[in-house]
Amino acid sequence: MYDSSEFRKKNADPNPFKQFELWFRKARKIVPLLPEAMTLATTNTDGRPSARMVLLKHFDENGFVFFTDYRSPKSKELDENPQATLVFHWRELGRQVRISGPSKRISLKESKAYFQTRPRPRQIACHASKQSHPLESREHLERVYSEISKKFENEEIPLPSWWGGYRLAPVTLEFWQHRENRLHDRVLYNRESRDEWSVVRLSP
Repeated sequence: MYDSSEFRKKNADPNPFKQFELWFRKARKIVPLLPEAMTLATTNTDGRPSARMVLLKHFDENGFVFFTDYRSPKSKELDENPQATLVFHWRELGRQVRISGPSKRISLKESKAYFQTRPRPRQIACHASKQSHPLESREHLERVYSEISKKFENEEIPLPSWWGGYRLAPVTLEFWQHRENRLHDRVLYNRESRDEWSVVRLSP
């Protein structure tokens, strides 16, 4: 059911991004469906939490990038309270990674560059849907999609002004490895400075 390989602090890479890369690379080989899927948890100004699944599109030592409609509730919450958490769960590996820190919108240039790589139908969908807002009917959505498709029939589809990415810059990353009898391995990285991290083992 689970891979119960051990994960010891002494074997953890001192750089959490390199450690994540090792685990993510294995997840992409083993996990059959969407290893890049992650839970994004946010809170509104009243402290009410909400969570949903988004897809990791890029990561490096500057942070973890995902894309969304800037008119959506998640964007409103991120703009009001940038502190957020990402969670990856790879059942086949018995592994979980939890990443917390502030997030902010990426540059227009970065959003445009990614948008141009998206399949054309998904580009059209970005124009057709007002994410999370009330919808008159499925037929209405499909009609708008068709109209936009015809509008840009012989043109490059532009990046909508309301769509783009966020980058979450971690201050903590926790790596969790399943072990038998619930004696799991947990290793936590805490950012001490831009390039320095403390590494501690946590009780399961």
